[in-house]
Amino acid sequence: MVHKQNYSARRELNRQNRLATGLLSERFPNVSEIVIHMTYYQKAVNQLLMLRTVHVLPTDSAYFNMECVIKGCIEGGFDLTSVISSMVKTHKKVGKGALVCCGKTDTLAHDHASISYEIEIQYHKKSR
Repeated sequence: MVHKQNYSARRELNRQNRLATGLLSERFPNVSEIVIHMTYYQKAVNQLLMLRTVHVLPTDSAYFNMECVIKGCIEGGFDLTSVISSMVKTHKKVGKGALVCCGKTDTLAHDHASISYEIEIQYHKKSR
């Protein structure tokens, strides 16, 4: 029962955070789409955990904090907000990098998960 309450509380907080960030069209009006390709890794024998692609359209939330998928990780994840903001500010179309999960628990090492990412940003064509 406690697990269900914690899950519900995290889900509600996630919903509130998404609402607070606003829409992509509001935050970055010149962006037509963002595609985020992520490869999740875990600190284990089989390091590759998951491949994930996220498409963000102008009608979607401008929330770029991807949750950690490791069971037991609390308040972790991968915040791509500053990466995407910087790319849009400089009108960059492709960016690559890696992040380590910021979550910490008693049972997990501080570097228990990481991602490598490639972000592709498409901009609206300027009318003449």
